[in-house]
Amino acid sequence: MEIPQAHPGRPTEREPIINDFSITAATINGSGSQTANNTLIRAIHKMGIPASGKNLFPSNIQGLPTWFTIRVSKDGYIARREHAEILVAMNKATISEDIQKLESGGICLYPIDDPLPADRRADISFYPMPINELVKKSGAEAKLRSYVANMVYVGSLSFLLGIELDEIEAAVSYAFSGKKKATDLNMGVVKAAYEWSQANLVKSDPFRVERLDKTAGTFLIDGNTASALGAVFGGVQFVAWYPITPATSVADGLNEYLPKLRRNPDGTTNYAIIQAEDELAAIGMVIGAGWAGARSMTSTSGPGISLMAEFVGYAYFAEIPAVIVDVQRMGPSTGLPTRTSQGDVLKVYYLGHGDCRHIVLLPGNVQECFEFGATALDLAERLQTPVFVLTDLDLGMNMWPTAPFKYPERPLDRGKVLSAEDLNQITGWKRYADVDGDGIGWRTLPGTNHPQAAYFTRGTGHNEAAGYSERPEDWQNNLKRIARKHDTARTLAPQPIIEVHGDAEIGLISYGTNDPAVVEARDRLAKIGVKTSYLRVRALPLESALVDFIRQHPRVYVIENNLDGQMHALIQLHAPQYALRLVPINKCDGLPLSARWIMEAIQERER
Repeated sequence: MEIPQAHPGRPTEREPIINDFSITAATINGSGSQTANNTLIRAIHKMGIPASGKNLFPSNIQGLPTWFTIRVSKDGYIARREHAEILVAMNKATISEDIQKLESGGICLYPIDDPLPADRRADISFYPMPINELVKKSGAEAKLRSYVANMVYVGSLSFLLGIELDEIEAAVSYAFSGKKKATDLNMGVVKAAYEWSQANLVKSDPFRVERLDKTAGTFLIDGNTASALGAVFGGVQFVAWYPITPATSVADGLNEYLPKLRRNPDGTTNYAIIQAEDELAAIGMVIGAGWAGARSMTSTSGPGISLMAEFVGYAYFAEIPAVIVDVQRMGPSTGLPTRTSQGDVLKVYYLGHGDCRHIVLLPGNVQECFEFGATALDLAERLQTPVFVLTDLDLGMNMWPTAPFKYPERPLDRGKVLSAEDLNQITGWKRYADVDGDGIGWRTLPGTNHPQAAYFTRGTGHNEAAGYSERPEDWQNNLKRIARKHDTARTLAPQPIIEVHGDAEIGLISYGTNDPAVVEARDRLAKIGVKTSYLRVRALPLESALVDFIRQHPRVYVIENNLDGQMHALIQLHAPQYALRLVPINKCDGLPLSARWIMEAIQERER
């Protein structure tokens, strides 16, 4: 076979670019590329090089284009970059467009049997891969050939970039749970591709990896799995859910880990997971379980939240604990189910008709997904109210590096629960009376064996004793008490992370998975002499430290991934005296924010 020569995009004498580039594998959904992509990112991570992965996939089962991008960063940056330097072009339908998106001087790996587009760029290096030939030689069964074909680009990239084959083999073994036959088949293709590339390709680009020691003691995990583990260690007892992208893998994680980690010595279990017929049924079950005293939760996304609105409003007013994990996706309506956004902020904060304001936790990384899994359950029971954990597709379904999770040492906070013995010491207990000044009444659980224990859990108007009432003073007093509870939540919910530079005139406020891009943009701005302070919101309701932060800076940019600047609007309501200092920087195109876009948006407004 005549081997096409690589077309050099930049001279070979250029200074090497080591551990600082992005790789995009452009494939077809359902082709089995996930194993190949995860193998690459795990191997690079195990070489001690910081790496993160983002999967851009269609909302059908298979056949449409999908892209997986691995960012390699010696400096530890993990936000999305807008363009990659290295392309694996496995999809004929998108190859022309994919090549056009490459950074100048980048490289493209392509199947040797597929012709390159006529308009291919002259500033790109091209490397062929004999995919059909190597797959045939692998001995793979016909039904497996399309899957092992992806391992060819793993082998070729390993040669071109210097990824260690021992780490590739360890990652392949991990992917197939140590099954020797599958591991040997896939590694056979990897090694064959590596050897072919070594014998036939002349490297004409500067990109390569070299072992570092920056990932020791860390591992890769997605946010949904971290959320599930956090709930397990937070003592969750009841889960009801309905499948929806991108939240399903939260329930999948609970189904995987609860049987392993929550089993009594005699083999029995003390939890329940139920797949409901729809989201309305799921939240109804969760609220019923919370009323009965179980730590209960569900996971969903925007359309599911819409269906849950009335039940959530009932739980708010009847004061029943429940946790709802909302993994946000692009709306309105069905929208883009496999794209990310932060479009549910206002929706979940005010969910329900009438005067509802909910507790909302805003994790910014997988470590906080784990921690907030337990925190949300504690807050729900302490405050006797629904608590939302608001993540998004980017955090929930993509691979992120993290330090090991810490086992929660503090005891579970079951809140204000009266036992029969407690009631013996009390005369005239009233379910909805505020005896402590924090807005939270004392409750009993069903089955408490005491004459005073029973009360009616009303979603209609009621007085302190849970009796039905339409008296204006009872209604007003009840809402004022619940508002005091909301103020109590300000002191209990996770506080913001604040980094203030005393002479900075510019403040940055953001939340959630914008954080990696904001941090990188802040660092880039500092290198050109623009000093900024940064506050990351981690929960609603907002509190006084945020007001102090705004007061210290003449201009404050609120950075978020939605069309309307929803957090910006909430902050204006919280600090109206500083409303004119707040400048929204928001974008909503289905993709995570990038440092480049944030930096350019700030520079444009600073001119």
